[in-house]
Amino acid sequence: MLKFKLSSVKLNAAVLLGATLMFSACGGNNEGGANGEVAGNIQIDGSSTVYPITEAVAEEYRAEAPDVRVTVGVSGTGGGFKKFTRGEIDIVDASRPIKPSEDSVAQASGISFVELPVAYDGLTVVVHPENDWIEDITIEELRKIWEPSAQGNIKRWNQIRPEWPDQEIHLYGPGVESGTYDYFTEAVVGESGASRGDYTASEDDNVLVQGVSTDPYALGFFGYAYYEENKDKLKVVPVDDLNDANGKGAITPTLETVKDGSYAPLSRPLFIYVNSKAAANPATVDFVNFYLDNAGELSQEVGYIPLPAELYKEQKEKFKQFAESANKK
Repeated sequence: MLKFKLSSVKLNAAVLLGATLMFSACGGNNEGGANGEVAGNIQIDGSSTVYPITEAVAEEYRAEAPDVRVTVGVSGTGGGFKKFTRGEIDIVDASRPIKPSEDSVAQASGISFVELPVAYDGLTVVVHPENDWIEDITIEELRKIWEPSAQGNIKRWNQIRPEWPDQEIHLYGPGVESGTYDYFTEAVVGESGASRGDYTASEDDNVLVQGVSTDPYALGFFGYAYYEENKDKLKVVPVDDLNDANGKGAITPTLETVKDGSYAPLSRPLFIYVNSKAAANPATVDFVNFYLDNAGELSQEVGYIPLPAELYKEQKEKFKQFAESANKK
């Protein structure tokens, strides 16, 4: 079974248990898929991690339904949920589940929604290619580097391991509006949103890639797809979860280790959320069905890990029922 840390992720356990057997880059059957008869506007914003998948889907969809204008923004998961819960956008890309506080805002705004997992990701720890001392790192060492008390205290590499150089650590990571930031801090530090503040932060993962790839003493983290796209100028760091009773040792994030759950605790699902008002729009319904039909293939093309085929079918049925309910209101 894929093992994701956040307990609020409600994926079908029976389906996930068979993920290693049923894992598929399925897609393209396009049941009820895009057509040229729908028209309208669809506004999407949110996670920079999910953005490559959604933009790839949107690009394919634009060719199939040229009268539908799909715009995809990137303001981070938190920024996207702010817009979504105020009713400003139709769909939000999210690299974590919605928080209770965000859900409360949505309810106060009269907004209901459906959560749809679309792919898996492995948060990837990276350093500069010239870094020749770090071959792996433990969750405890990452916590020592990133926890709030590290600010002003943990500044040099040899404070993590004595044999590492007496040089400053330069940290790069997502900003506080990022779902990747929330997930990483919960998985590593033990509390969502709790970390030191003296690091180079950006909601744009390409900025983080640029920072680490030009700084020999840097360490950063972001979604797996951004590492895959830039692995010629980054060095991935295998992560060892010493609390794992199975004693797997340091695990490198790959399609296989994220798929089978062995890259723990930094594997996670990625989502889109759809506003009920938007689900009453035939163009949105057509787009979301197209998304779920093609997310498996396109998520793998951009460097992520598809869901099992059965889970995409389950999400389509879930969305169908949601859209039917939205149209009755």
